[in-house]
Amino acid sequence: MKGWKQGCAAFVVLGIAPLAQAIDLGTVGPTYEIAEPHLLRMIEERLHTKAQSGELARIEEEAKRRGIAAVRNPKPVAGLVATTSPRTFYFDPSFALDRNILGAKGELLFAAGTHKNPLEIVSLSKHLLFFDARDKKQVSHAVALIARYRGRIKPILTGGSYLDLMRAWRIPIYYDQHGILTTKFGIRQVPALVSQEGMRLRIDELEIPR
Repeated sequence: MKGWKQGCAAFVVLGIAPLAQAIDLGTVGPTYEIAEPHLLRMIEERLHTKAQSGELARIEEEAKRRGIAAVRNPKPVAGLVATTSPRTFYFDPSFALDRNILGAKGELLFAAGTHKNPLEIVSLSKHLLFFDARDKKQVSHAVALIARYRGRIKPILTGGSYLDLMRAWRIPIYYDQHGILTTKFGIRQVPALVSQEGMRLRIDELEIPR
């Protein structure tokens, strides 16, 4: 306690208060006001610059071109080849419910584990024909099959332009986006014809006429 009092006395003698305010030492270096550019304003300025240089118009035109190309020529389904070894196999569309199906009032309609076959309710009214429109032989074979089945065929492309073919044939043409149907059915070769036989689907990977 005595030592602390002596220390305080020394500060007083020197004219320095122990809790005095900080001393202003002046400016050590240049100082700058903290400021961040406004993000939206920066984006607007960049867009304005690109618009003036014509780069923005070029980017928009390129995006439009890619969009049109993607619609006219969708990405071909991967993993499919033109038929070299014709084969016939069957697909059973039956499935088992993974949960109870209830009615509007909470009543049980179908219990989990129930096996159902969609073909019991809705039959396949048309044959499904999968083919690659980039192959002229497959296109010609598709024309012959449509005539043979008197139009009872739903054409589904796995490659090529469905828009061009639809304009030429004047009938609806479909596309197997991302290969969802061919993968589900187990199709590996095209052209492939899917038909209903009883409660199963018959799948024929057809030989391409020479």
